[in-house]
Amino acid sequence: MWRKDLADTINATNEQLGIALHWEHRSFKEQGIDREPTIHIGAVANALERKGIQTERGSINREIIERNMKLEQAKEMLMFAKQEVHSAQYAKIKSTAVSAKNEVMEMIAKVKERKGRLDLPIVSGKHLRRISDRTALQLADNAEKFITTRKIDSFESLAKFMADREQKYQELEKVHLTKGQKLNRLKELSKMYAIYAPIQAAYKESQSLKGFAKMRYDKEHMDSLSKYSELKERMQNLLQNGEKITPKQWKAEIQSLQSECNSIGKEQTKNATELVYAEVISYNKKNLERELQNESRQQNRQQSKIHKRREEEIVAKYTIKDSVFLTCLGLKNICCNYTSHSTRRIKQLQRMN
Repeated sequence: MWRKDLADTINATNEQLGIALHWEHRSFKEQGIDREPTIHIGAVANALERKGIQTERGSINREIIERNMKLEQAKEMLMFAKQEVHSAQYAKIKSTAVSAKNEVMEMIAKVKERKGRLDLPIVSGKHLRRISDRTALQLADNAEKFITTRKIDSFESLAKFMADREQKYQELEKVHLTKGQKLNRLKELSKMYAIYAPIQAAYKESQSLKGFAKMRYDKEHMDSLSKYSELKERMQNLLQNGEKITPKQWKAEIQSLQSECNSIGKEQTKNATELVYAEVISYNKKNLERELQNESRQQNRQQSKIHKRREEEIVAKYTIKDSVFLTCLGLKNICCNYTSHSTRRIKQLQRMN
């Protein structure tokens, strides 16, 4: 127990002095750290080691450090192997997804082929605005990985995925808000008590004294004693329904709530990231459909213009020939009528063809 009290005292002092150093009283095992602790070599052995003279206890620590280094290397190799296995599994999943018909993957491939990357919504969605660095969201490979690892094979399943994740996000947000409010209140209580405690101690000390000793003590602590009534009232106002002052319990609850809030925050971030990818993919689907429709309309208008131009050229060609022929025959009176008739006849024949 004394180790914890000592560590708490040192950490509180460091915090007041602005020193970013945290002391830990728990052993590696209690902290869940898989590492062999070194032994205490003592002042004499430590002095010898500094002079370059190896000692028995110093050699023991060197062996422990070497074993820990080998253990860390083994952990890194294991992590690398796991990453290799994960990469192989992802490649297999992606290959399966590509071989099977997947309309989402096909859409991503089309956008990638046309533009080289995905587009981001012009107006940020609910969760997209939370992301500051959006470069990764535009990489088609990341979008494909998102789709394959979550086994999304259609836009219908993507919509269902978004609905499920949105519901989960809302639930986490409610829990986070509730716990956050409680955490803030406990922090406010602890902060107020840190101000109130020394003033309360001075007041109690004053009440325990009598006569000249009390007069001298009150004079020396006049400033603190003058604040007692105000701080006591403020402290009482923060307490709820006969709640007692329990600073140790508050501290334990603050640590627990802080840990829970951090965990919920990480889960929220994960859900928000998934929702952002889903938002971007859904936007690209709509954007691709709009672009293809515009291109189709533009192509139809272009073909219509070309067809109309050819038709006019044909009509003009035959109309001029017929007019010249009739003029040569001296049938000037029916020339204009025949020209109009031939134009209608050519158009009728073209429609039949």
